Amino acid sequence: MIQTKLLPRVFIHTENGQKIRLTDPNEDFSPEAVCNHYANLYAILTTAKIVGPEFKNDFREYEFVSTIGTKG
Repeated sequence: MIQTKLLPRVFIHTENGQKIRLTDPNEDFSPEAVCNHYANLYAILTTAKIVGPEFKNDFREYEFVSTIGTKG
């Protein structure tokens, strides 16, 4: 019998050129809800867009990309 397993999620936020790996606070949260959850710690996330998921190293990786200070 084949078993399937949903890969765990990880969220990436880049601040001052450093990638910060954020754990999934609740697997039932949508990526948007996770972004809102972490916006309490990182105010820049209030305007971030969500990129992903990208599958890396047995994780589903989402990236929070700030839209402040970008043109276009």
